[in-house]
Parts: sequence; structure tokens; C-alpha cells
Amino acid sequence: MSVSIIVGSQWGDEGKGKIVDLLSENFQIVARYQGGANAGHTVEIGDKKFILHLIPSGILRENVTCVIGNGVVIDPQALLEEIKMLEELGIKINDRLLISHKAHLIMPYHKIIDSLNESSASKIGTTGRGIGPCYIDKYARTGIRIVDLLDRKILSEKIKCNISEKNNLLKKIYNQDELNVDEIVETYLKFDDQIDKYITDTTTFLNNSIKEGKSILLEGAQGALLDIDHGTYPYVTSSNPTSGGACTGTGIPPTKIDDVIGIVKAYTTRVGLGPFPTELNDETGEKLRKIGFEYGATTGRPRRCGWYDAFLVNYSSMVNGITKAAITKLDVLSNFEKINVCVGYEINGKKLKYFPSSIYELENSKPIYETLDGWNEDISSIKNYESLPTKAKEYLEFIAKQSGFKISIVSVGPKRDQTIEVEN
Repeated sequence: MSVSIIVGSQWGDEGKGKIVDLLSENFQIVARYQGGANAGHTVEIGDKKFILHLIPSGILRENVTCVIGNGVVIDPQALLEEIKMLEELGIKINDRLLISHKAHLIMPYHKIIDSLNESSASKIGTTGRGIGPCYIDKYARTGIRIVDLLDRKILSEKIKCNISEKNNLLKKIYNQDELNVDEIVETYLKFDDQIDKYITDTTTFLNNSIKEGKSILLEGAQGALLDIDHGTYPYVTSSNPTSGGACTGTGIPPTKIDDVIGIVKAYTTRVGLGPFPTELNDETGEKLRKIGFEYGATTGRPRRCGWYDAFLVNYSSMVNGITKAAITKLDVLSNFEKINVCVGYEINGKKLKYFPSSIYELENSKPIYETLDGWNEDISSIKNYESLPTKAKEYLEFIAKQSGFKISIVSVGPKRDQTIEVEN
């Protein structure tokens, strides 16, 4: 029996989809613990590409049961579309998907408010999918949970209460049309009919599975630096992608966690607004974007690109308790003569001792670089660590030492077989 957590160690988009798919071969259960359809996990198998937003990547393994935990906020439309997409691509879900009855639902007004907020002067670069407003209602204790769909009367009362407040906001502040309560109730009851067979008490299921000796992989969305508590606030998501969120988002106690696997991109990217000390707004950044095909799987937005930030990942490693790391997209760096690695920050010539909590300090931080030689060799077909170019191994060993982790996996391409397991 083992319980492992997978976390994105940077600003998300580290390639968690592929690594979860890869590791899930050795796990019986894969559970998603936070976030919503703002996540985009891409997996390539043969000539098929799967882009998943809510369902864990483990669903692509026919013997794996997948769980959407209580910490996830669910967009009914996105979920149904994802189930349909998988079935059309030949993935048989049957009884392999379980959804927590305590998970909160994204309502139509959440998406409207999110989009309106993003068009205002105070935008932070969200996907506009209603994630933040849904979490706001959750913590204001006015949210709609899946369990509320069981009783039409309770559901109607809760939605009417919420709609009254939201309609005031939409009409008076945003000059938008009011929403119809009855239409929303009917829509969500139909949704309940379609997913009822998947709904269960996932917390009990997961803890019973641990008692039965089953292996579980807990999957987060986004990345540690987008964590609402430990990320680059306020340019963050509305939940806890860090390893601590895995326990609250599933109901598995921390005493049952065996290890934490950090997914680390071989360089750094970020989507949306917010400070990014190693960002490259030049030809080098564009080269990284082009070779790495750095465009959001959910929105298609071009990702901001920069050199690897070991100072940032070292902080992430500390916060998450990363025990081992999977390095992704190392192959992208094969096209560079020289490669910079950020080993620290400085402000006004003074080197920082700790990763800054203040957004203003982070915005004014200058990266301190060490430059390594590139390897200028295609590594996408290499199958073992020893066969990697010497300079590529030196790069990996350098970033591992600077970031405070051991490397267990190196990805040299998007497909399953473009993966190297590292013996420590």
C-alpha cells in the first residue's frame, strides 16, 4: 500500500498529465483533490491526444479507478463533455469514475461574474471559468454541492437565495440580465440524472481503500506558486495546489501520505498575469515557446517563458515536502548553446535569503544566473539516463542540487515511451 501526492512545482503547466498517466500504471486509484476545469492535462498515446480538465489522467489506464474529490469545483457541462470525449476516443469509463457528493458545483452566475471581473481594471488573468467565484461561495457557506441535487426543494431554495443576491449584483453593478431560477434548477437536476451513477462518499471510499492495502495517487491541478496561501498572491488560483491541499481535498489524513512527487519543467513558464523574475521577453523566450509548444491546454493562451528558476523551486520543494522529482521537457533545451539557471534573487544589489512573500519585492527581484553549456543533441529517443549527453546530465544534476530534490524521472518528449527512469 502507498499513498503518493503529485504536485506542480512551479506555476502550473509542468506536464503533470503525462506523468500521472505514466505513474498510474503502478497505482489502483488516482484522485484529483482541487481546482476545476481551469486545469488542462495533456496526454499523448500513439496518435491520440487527450486533453483532460476534471477527470484524472489515470482514467486512460483500464484498471485504474479515478476519483474527483471534495476539494474540486465541478462545471457540469465541462464534466459531461469530458466523459463524452473519452468514450468517443474508446476509453471505457463504466464504474471507474467516482465523484464526491461534497464537491461544489460551478453555477452559471459564477462564470458570468468571473468574466465580468476579468474585463475590469482589477483583473488577474484567470481563465474566466467561474472557479474563483465558486470558491468564494464555498467559503461564504452559500455554495451548491452535489449532495444538494438530491432534494429538489432544498436545491431550489438555495439557488433562489443565491440568485437573489447575484441578480442584484448583475443588474445594479454590471447592468446584466437577471438569471432565471427555474431554468437553472431544471438544468442541474438533469445533470444529476446523468452523473448520479458516479456520485458517492469518496472520502470513505479512499480511506477504506487504504485499509484494504490499495495504492493511491493524489493529483493536483495548477502549481505550487499559484497556491492561494503559498503562491505569488494575488496572482494565484483560488485553492491549494500544494501537497497540503491533497488531504483537505480528499479527506485522507496526512499520516497516510508516503511521498510527494514534484513535477518540474526544465525551464519556467507562466500563464496569466503576475511577477516572473526569469521571464524572457526576447527571441530566446519566443524560441522556448515555439519549440516547447507553450500554449495553454485549456485556453490556448501563449505561455510566458523563461529560464529555470531554482530559487523558486527550492521554495516549492520546502513547502510541498517534495521527496523526488520528475523533470519534464528536457528535450526543449537541446536547441540552446548556453542555458541560464537562476540560483537566487537580488534587490538593489542585495541578495535575498528567502523567496519573497511580498508581491512588490518579487516584482523588483532580479535573477542571479549561473550559465551552463548546452548539449546541442536530439535526446528525444534516449531511453536511459546513462545515454544522455554529458552536458544534459550536468544540467540535471545542477538544478537538482540547487532545488533541493532527487530526480526519479526525466521526460524527453510528450509520449509515454519518451521517458527515462532514474535510479538513485
